[in-house]
Amino acid sequence: MNDMNWLAIYPEILLLVMGCVVALVDLWVTDEQRRPTYWLTQLTLVVVAGLHFSYFDAGLTSYAMQNMVVADPMGHLLAGFACVATLVTLVYARPYAGVREMLKGELFILSLFALLGINVMLSANNFLVIYLGLELMSLSLSALVALRRDNGVATEAAMKYFVLGALASGFLLYGLSMMYGATGSLSIPQVFDVISQGIPKRDVLVFGVVFVVAGLAFKLGAAPFHMWVPDVYQGAPTAVTLLIGAAPKLAAFAITVRLLVEGMIGLAVDWQQMLVVLAVMSLLIGNIAAIAQTNLKRMLAYSTIANMGFMLLGMTAGVVHGNTQSAANAYSSAMFYTVTYVLTTLGTFGMVILLSRQGHEAEEIKDLAGLGKRSPWFALVMTLFMFSLAGVPPTVGFHAKLAVLQALVTTNVPFYLGLAVFAVVVSLVGAFYYLRVVKVMFFDEPTDAFAIAAPADVRVLMSLNGAAVLVFGLLPGGLLDLCKIAIRQALTT
Repeated sequence: MNDMNWLAIYPEILLLVMGCVVALVDLWVTDEQRRPTYWLTQLTLVVVAGLHFSYFDAGLTSYAMQNMVVADPMGHLLAGFACVATLVTLVYARPYAGVREMLKGELFILSLFALLGINVMLSANNFLVIYLGLELMSLSLSALVALRRDNGVATEAAMKYFVLGALASGFLLYGLSMMYGATGSLSIPQVFDVISQGIPKRDVLVFGVVFVVAGLAFKLGAAPFHMWVPDVYQGAPTAVTLLIGAAPKLAAFAITVRLLVEGMIGLAVDWQQMLVVLAVMSLLIGNIAAIAQTNLKRMLAYSTIANMGFMLLGMTAGVVHGNTQSAANAYSSAMFYTVTYVLTTLGTFGMVILLSRQGHEAEEIKDLAGLGKRSPWFALVMTLFMFSLAGVPPTVGFHAKLAVLQALVTTNVPFYLGLAVFAVVVSLVGAFYYLRVVKVMFFDEPTDAFAIAAPADVRVLMSLNGAAVLVFGLLPGGLLDLCKIAIRQALTT
């Protein structure tokens, strides 16, 4: 391992440089469709994703900037997926933004800087680096939510996202300051060493963990810190909602692992109890509240809360008997769940974008009425997404839920067996609102006679998105193995 390996942060440096280049190039672009800016952004995302995946294949862990940054397989794999998610989001967003006066250089530049913040969070090995990446991502996304400055709903959503995001950052920062006060270090590995040597000032440490978990729960959108999710998802332009709901979830998962597992595993008895409460509340509130929604984006927001609850169940099963193997299986199941959730989210919100047109937002569930008659293919694709979110085989969502349930069951602890049963029952209740969308698409009469118009690249990518949900559902082993490799490497370095 090299203490000063600049190649470890080369993807982040490239992303920063290209973000500045895109900003400069856009000054000279006169094309209303912003084609040069768009294609330069997409080329950047492809190159950065390729770098991260190639580093993951190498399987090495290296450090840079006086060990404040770590480049390990988990970070590279998640960063590669985040780049792909941003690329897909911009493909879906371009026609939507073009008819809403959002197709500006700011859309692409802020997306790149939000992704840079995500990359910084994924490679953080220090409390300050985590906070810098978090703020870069959050401020970029806040500006994107307010991109339609003449839209009162979007402006209100931006204010809520900014204010509550600042509150969440305050919680996290205060918790990290308590950890620093108790351990005397901002370095995650050094915090781990201090805690493992005997936990001095335990009361201060536990107090800090409470605030850290609360801050992480805000960023994940877990109950009871979920109040911003439905309002922001509904109020933000759908393209920006997708930017908020996809790649940032990968970063939130990563900093949860970095802070709680890599840094504070000695306090697992304390933070696992908190995660159990967050998971149970998220599953209950998310699934029950979603049943009452008629707005599709708001329903998907509560679905996000429920899905983050399911992911947190995997995190709770990590340290039970001190078995490293079972811990790796539990955390890899949570990582697999997060990645597959992002894959499905790209498709669901992408479909909302595809069905929208100038002067009309396809945000209500009734807007999908008769889609099976208007466009059988896209109705089938949307059905795959709904089945995946509900956990219906053979979609990838079924295997994601199964992996988490297996992690709970294999602990052989009655409490965790009870949690698994609870999760299954609540998921069955939650399946109602997903199946309701399918019912509306195939059995309700169309209320909209407008033809579904979308560029060829959007149609092709949407079809590939649906195919990926099905293929990874039929053959989940490869992706699950990648997650296991990444987590095991993170736990052993």
